[in-house]
Amino acid sequence: MTEHSLTAARRSPRWLWSGAGVVALALAGCTTTTTTTTSFADMKNSPPTTVAAESAQAQAQRRAELRLQLAVGYFQHGQTEVAMQEINQALAADPNYADAYNLRGLIYMRQDDAAQAEDSFRRAIALKPRDPDTRHNYGWLLCQQKRYGDAMAQFGAALAVPTYQDAAKTLMTQGVCQIQAGDRAAAEKSLTQAYEMDAGNPVIGYNLASLLFQREDYTRAQFYVRRINNGQQANAESLWLGVKTERRLGNREAMAQLASQLQRRFPQSREALAYERGNFND
Repeated sequence: MTEHSLTAARRSPRWLWSGAGVVALALAGCTTTTTTTTSFADMKNSPPTTVAAESAQAQAQRRAELRLQLAVGYFQHGQTEVAMQEINQALAADPNYADAYNLRGLIYMRQDDAAQAEDSFRRAIALKPRDPDTRHNYGWLLCQQKRYGDAMAQFGAALAVPTYQDAAKTLMTQGVCQIQAGDRAAAEKSLTQAYEMDAGNPVIGYNLASLLFQREDYTRAQFYVRRINNGQQANAESLWLGVKTERRLGNREAMAQLASQLQRRFPQSREALAYERGNFND
């Protein structure tokens, strides 16, 4: 079982990676279960105690996997205390279950317990050094602690795994971390790479457009934010960025159209209120 995208379950409406909602975008990875078959001849030739021990170990691992699946479900629905109880049950059944430690780290992150989160991620990495999901999660934790060099090392370790399926996710998170570190040139490179891998991801497109807007590269920012706002995934943040971008480029008609959408669809949003006040620096 692979549980790569906790984001999809939460559907956070905000894309600006500067608040608590970012933790939901740090993704948990559960390992794919591998089943090893044993022939009847092998069992017949094995000592009874060995067969019994192997059977007990397999049952314990299966219990741990089922507990982890339950924990993922509870975590996705914000029930962190119940999720932690299931994780403890999983680890009681299999103390060397790396994926359980990974999810435990995410739970501690959500509970703002950085020390316990770090301990959990370190345990997971010790058991499964090349797991890119854990490296990604640990990197984001380090970024939140402003340990930017260590965070980049973890992101790099995740991206170095040739079979990693979510490289775009990690490149995006790396880019956001580089923005926080003040390295906007590196951030643009990371976000551009992420966009090339997953152009349909509105979170990547928004963060790249936002960075380009901050760098006063309004024409390029317009390209990325327009692609979001012309589709079904536009939200208050993307529309507001579009309004400000078109204003900078002097496109009054496009600006008015986006502002109309913002006020109609998200009338109580912070962005709509900022537009009404004429606060274009918000």
